[in-house]
Amino acid sequence: MNLTLVLLVVAVTIALLVWALADIGLRLLHAWRERFTRETGFHLHELFLSLDPARLYTLNLALTLLIAGAAWLLTANPVVALVVAILLALAPGAILRRLRARRSERIEQQLPDALQMLAGTARAGLSLPAALRQVCTEIPPPLAQELLLVQHEQRLGVSLDDALENLALRVPAQPVKLMVSAMRIANETGGGLAETLERTATTLRSQQAMELKIRTLTAQGKLQAWVVGLLPIFLLWVLSRMEPDAMAMLWTTRLGWGVLAAVLVMEFIGVLLIRRIVAIDI
Repeated sequence: MNLTLVLLVVAVTIALLVWALADIGLRLLHAWRERFTRETGFHLHELFLSLDPARLYTLNLALTLLIAGAAWLLTANPVVALVVAILLALAPGAILRRLRARRSERIEQQLPDALQMLAGTARAGLSLPAALRQVCTEIPPPLAQELLLVQHEQRLGVSLDDALENLALRVPAQPVKLMVSAMRIANETGGGLAETLERTATTLRSQQAMELKIRTLTAQGKLQAWVVGLLPIFLLWVLSRMEPDAMAMLWTTRLGWGVLAAVLVMEFIGVLLIRRIVAIDI
């Protein structure tokens, strides 16, 4: 009788524990879905991509479970599967941030030519809104998309200064802020708009040439950062092939896990320091 009662209590306790864990897991999954769809939708809107964030969430969840499960079956190590699942869950955000950075770089590259075209149209006697409409038909995306959005905001009643300020907020790059400031000052003061835009275009071209030169000179340092970061991983793979019994302690013991954690931390700090050294801001 006592044994039956104990087993019943244990069974009820396990059932309640499983129910509580399942409820917590569902709540966390729901919160992650809301955050994922909100942030992904915001980034997609910034990139002018008409994709459904909910479908991207479903696809990401399916790929995460599938690939993490495959990693668990192949390695028989839940830690590896957990790391793979975390990386796959964070991958969409990293990809979208990278696409946003590349789009911003592309806009910066288009700015000097666009400003030169604006200066030409302004010199021909057109106002700044009319010059923007003319330039939008001649330049490719992504800058054309941003300028078209400025025009759409104006049609909805937003002033030109506020529309340009929104452009600077959407593309938080220093050249864009410089262009917006020059256009707003020339539009408010009524000065020589064409001369102001030409000087801004010349300044941006000089800045881009300097950035390209610095990027070329620091390419060796960035390559060294990749070599320094990947060399220990390559050595771990080589030693695991040459001495599998000795290296097995690195993967199966707490001391080995501690050594791996220390190596990862030092690797991260070393690569970060090298990248900070070669990252020269103009």
